[in-house]
Amino acid sequence: MLTVNAYAAPSASEALVPTTIERRDVGPHDVLIEIKYAGICHSDIHTVRGDWGPQSYPLAPGHEIAGIVTEIGSEVTRHTVGDRVGVGCMVNSCRECVNCRKGEEQYCLNGMTGTYGAVDRDGTITQGGYSTHVVVTEDFVVRIPEGIALDAAAPLLCAGITTYSPLRHWGAGPGKKVGVVGLGGLGHMAVKLAHAMGAEVTVLSQSLKKMEDGLRLGADQYFATSEPATFEKLARTFDLIINTVSAPIDISSYLQLLALDGALVNVGAPPEPLPVNAFALIGGRRSFAGSAIGGIRETQEMLDFCAEHGLGAEIEVIPAEKINDAYERVLASDVRYRFVIDAATLG
Repeated sequence: MLTVNAYAAPSASEALVPTTIERRDVGPHDVLIEIKYAGICHSDIHTVRGDWGPQSYPLAPGHEIAGIVTEIGSEVTRHTVGDRVGVGCMVNSCRECVNCRKGEEQYCLNGMTGTYGAVDRDGTITQGGYSTHVVVTEDFVVRIPEGIALDAAAPLLCAGITTYSPLRHWGAGPGKKVGVVGLGGLGHMAVKLAHAMGAEVTVLSQSLKKMEDGLRLGADQYFATSEPATFEKLARTFDLIINTVSAPIDISSYLQLLALDGALVNVGAPPEPLPVNAFALIGGRRSFAGSAIGGIRETQEMLDFCAEHGLGAEIEVIPAEKINDAYERVLASDVRYRFVIDAATLG
């Protein structure tokens, strides 16, 4: 087995520390990737701190991985040594259930294998992208087009596909009005993608402090949700609202912003329940839905779309020693808009 440098959480209450982890030998259908960059997702923080349930420690998080293929198994056909590739939130699934066969591996009926903190096929716990190398089966590795820099591409493997998938599924495009709740790691990609799809885009943020950024990224309008007049002015406006925040909000108030047959889709995942007033749904035949990431086929489609439209994440590249500081800044909403770890600094 390959021993590689990594950063991992020793427990739910301790800071991440430098360590080493083991990667399995490259099997016939495996790809060994030298990680160049790994994004820091809010999910990483929730997971290592036990917000979403107990974990097995030590745990190296990270599911926004961009790197270079350095070795392939004897039967690999999708990738070659030297390819620019990415790995997102999952590294395997059953491949046999109806959802997997549809290319929706993220909804595997037998449970997809998460990139970190999941039970791998050999019974070990998966370890993520805060490391120098990773071994992944070829079917869960995607190609990063030449038109996207690897550092800006890393967050697309979670933040990009998490927002692209519902935008595509609910038909964002010309003639559609899309609202984006929150302008953070997910929200800024939702704005970029919805704008590139041709939709009219409005950011719904707590304040106007990021308004200049929102308009630069492609928003047509920007409103502060802390102002009651916002909900009056925008009532019955949107065909689709993407809620990207991982904190409690008044869902029923946002549902009132939807036009007839509109949908409010949650991609943020707060640990607390989100109560919904049934009349907010009934009154306009509205829908309140959720969406996870995307399947491998759709993730590749998203990357190709981003390359075609010159899109990448807005990033701040940091050395590994700044990971814990970055976590605190993410929790304080002090990042524009995604921290990305330079894996070369893992030593």
